[in-house]
Amino acid sequence: MRLVHLSDLHLGFRQFQRSTPAGINQREADVAASFTRAVDRIIALAPDVVLIGGDVFHTVRPTNTAILHAFNQFARLVQALPEAKIVIAAGNHDMPRSTETICILRLFAAPLGIYVADREAKRFTFESLDLAVLAVPDLPPGSVELAPDPAFKYNVLVMHGEVQGVLPQAERSEHPDRAAMRIPVADVSRPGWDYVALGHYHVYARVAEHAFYSGALDYTSTNPWGELAAERAAKLPGKGMIERDLATGKQTFHPLPVTRPFVDLPPIAGAGLAAAEIDAAIQAAVTKLPDGVDGKVVRLVLKDVPRHVARELDHKALRDLQKRALHFQLDVRKPEAVRVDRSGAPGRKASLADTLRESLRARNLPNDVDRDAFVALGLRFLEQAEESEPQPALPGSDA
Repeated sequence: MRLVHLSDLHLGFRQFQRSTPAGINQREADVAASFTRAVDRIIALAPDVVLIGGDVFHTVRPTNTAILHAFNQFARLVQALPEAKIVIAAGNHDMPRSTETICILRLFAAPLGIYVADREAKRFTFESLDLAVLAVPDLPPGSVELAPDPAFKYNVLVMHGEVQGVLPQAERSEHPDRAAMRIPVADVSRPGWDYVALGHYHVYARVAEHAFYSGALDYTSTNPWGELAAERAAKLPGKGMIERDLATGKQTFHPLPVTRPFVDLPPIAGAGLAAAEIDAAIQAAVTKLPDGVDGKVVRLVLKDVPRHVARELDHKALRDLQKRALHFQLDVRKPEAVRVDRSGAPGRKASLADTLRESLRARNLPNDVDRDAFVALGLRFLEQAEESEPQPALPGSDA
């Protein structure tokens, strides 16, 4: 008995000021296309159960375009796999704050025969599969008893929330105004569950032997660069969904290509470089990128670049990159201010010589000027000025 687990579709997600010829936000169209490909793969796999761990939409009240796309794709899935059971647990992005507001996911329940848990946890039982699925929407911790049903051979838990101690700090509290439920690890790792399908964290991750985040279908969080770093660290191919055989325990992660590439270029160390040198380094980094930046979402971090040097960069060339890419983010980071005394001890006020040295090393210079000689000359001028300056009279002296 096989299931497919996916989550965090975030249909209706919008980003950047670019539109399709039809007038739809380009990133909204990208995310919709990613979901369409996921449905294609699910139909090809033909599982017995499809579990969706929440955040079907990016907002509680999505656009009509997003709602229609979701309905059409779910209808296509139901038509292609009429025997498959589709279960959705609402995520924090799906859940209305007001108890008087109806969750948009109910639109898919009666017309399409999809099993939806929004306001409260629901246990859906499927006699033909000898399966019980406990679907838990985004509810306060401890409000639901997370216990399997011993009357069924297979027990599955699907829920949306943050398992404590699992998410990286950079990914936590993504939306503090509507944070996801916090889930104790013990609740999802207890015996009796054949599988726990989790949603909220956008990167595939193992929580326990039988508990997993499937990750999102596209880069829709506030920190896509953190997602890319986490995927590289885990040696993941990117986004995707999980296929699990409950009888054998065999599990497969199926990669799903995103509609639009996200590229985090290697950072450039800009300390001591002139603006022209940084311009050349930027162009070299872009040139190494296969197929260039065209149509992609790209970030390039410049480290230790003073503000005055950043102002002198070739902004015409940067604007050209921004036009060619869907989005080109040049992340310029100034040098960290370090207060030292003459001996270099931290936490003390910097001397005039230290301040001058730092300023001269950061100054934009012609390519034919030796920076070390330039700094040494400036320090020598300062020393001569200090030697010729009249000394202040001591208190109590006759001067």
